Amino acid sequence: MFDLITSKDSNVKNDVLSGITVALALVPEAVAFAFVAGVEPMIGLYAAFMMGLITSAIGGRPGMISGATGAMAVVMVALVAQHGVQYLFAAVILAGLLQIMCGIFKLGKFIRLVPYPVMLGFVNGLAIVIFLAQLGQFKVTNAAGELQWMEGTLLYWMLGLVALTMAIIYLLPKLTKAVPASLVAIVTVTLLVHGLDLEARTVIDFVRDLLPADQRDTATLAGELPSFAIPMVPFTWETFMIILPTSVILCLVGLIESLLTLSLIDEMTDTRGRGNKECVGQGVANTVNGFFGGMGGCAMIGQSMININSGGRGRLSGITAAVVLLGFILFAAPLIEMIPLAALVGVMFVVVIATFEWASFRIIRGVNKEDAFVLFLVTGVTVIADLAIAVVVGVIVSALVFAWKHARHIEARSHIDNDGWKVYELDGPLFFGSVSHFKDLFDIANDPNDVVIDFKDSRIWDSSGIDALDTLADKYEEQGKKLHIRHISDECRSLLRKADKFVEINVVEDPRYRVATDKLA
Repeated sequence: MFDLITSKDSNVKNDVLSGITVALALVPEAVAFAFVAGVEPMIGLYAAFMMGLITSAIGGRPGMISGATGAMAVVMVALVAQHGVQYLFAAVILAGLLQIMCGIFKLGKFIRLVPYPVMLGFVNGLAIVIFLAQLGQFKVTNAAGELQWMEGTLLYWMLGLVALTMAIIYLLPKLTKAVPASLVAIVTVTLLVHGLDLEARTVIDFVRDLLPADQRDTATLAGELPSFAIPMVPFTWETFMIILPTSVILCLVGLIESLLTLSLIDEMTDTRGRGNKECVGQGVANTVNGFFGGMGGCAMIGQSMININSGGRGRLSGITAAVVLLGFILFAAPLIEMIPLAALVGVMFVVVIATFEWASFRIIRGVNKEDAFVLFLVTGVTVIADLAIAVVVGVIVSALVFAWKHARHIEARSHIDNDGWKVYELDGPLFFGSVSHFKDLFDIANDPNDVVIDFKDSRIWDSSGIDALDTLADKYEEQGKKLHIRHISDECRSLLRKADKFVEINVVEDPRYRVATDKLA
């Protein structure tokens, strides 16, 4: 049995109303990303329905919304253009199976290794991307069939309705929180536009602008239930090699965006999602997408923020959004088509303001310049390239910065003990970055015949550290002196087996530490 209400703060009313709000905002996004991928609008809507339903039911993060996304759509473009939509369906199935394997092998935990500055850069970058995407709604098709910026009365009404939507979202919660402010804003602006017959672009106008001129008059969001079909592609090794690169990238992009969004919602709601379970949920959803004619997708940070800010916390919110979206497709397409774009743009602008980590400007003044650089780098790469590249670049740069900092933090205090042995007490990690400085800590020529390296406050992390010890032992041996190791951990001792020919490990002097454990002898 699925627990539809999984948070003490969630209830049926909030989840249902929040789900309806999310469904309204999903329509233009799904349509737009379908066109980005080079497929029909209905393929994007089917993806939004199936991704939202399945991940909400079996995923690891209640309250998170999944659907067709821009990051995934960009990856699909080349495959669709070269081989057609059937190959896309096959690639989405393979990507889903890879995501399931990632969940089974518990790879979702590695998202916890993403540094905080990278997370901030990811959030700020996505906020900017969402904002820039909304600017496209301020363009219309001219007589030549080209998109141009709005002018005159149309622009003024657009700006005014966007401002009205944002004002309702901000002010209504001060009066009542019985219903989501975003839903009230969308309904109010829609009634106002059609009641007063105002000059404003609607969802169907947006769809028509994206279609060829000969298809605009018959454009509609009405559709039917998605049907099962095996992708019509040759089941050969050649086909597998064609779809494999796209599938791998789809898998990685989808999981990175989903798990980072999961972490963000964890922080906002003070709860803990299950990363590995979310990997499986995303994988199952994408696999089903491929068999039922959807373009696949992943978690959507914008819609997830709408859901959380509207009070959606349980699984029921995402399930409601998916079911309502399907209801729109089957029975209420004309109602969705008449929603003013200004209302949806206003909702997304509020999401941008809420998503952007404004505190990062204060953080920048308080943290070191390396973290500030990583934050700006990830933000910029997210905007210019895509999320996956930004996160990878951010993690690599953060790792290099970490290594550089700790390379300089190895020190040694020395003294002569009662036996006349010289003891070097190391402080700091011994790894590839610190070995150069490590070698300069010892006075081999003037040291006595017996020298001790005390690792009580240090650890050997890699083979470079082993090699540095090996080299140091050789130099002492050339001088007729003996090197001893003290307070070595079990992990380090196993690494040192390689160097036991040259290095004597003083096991007798090592203390035995007892640690509480659930495993009984």
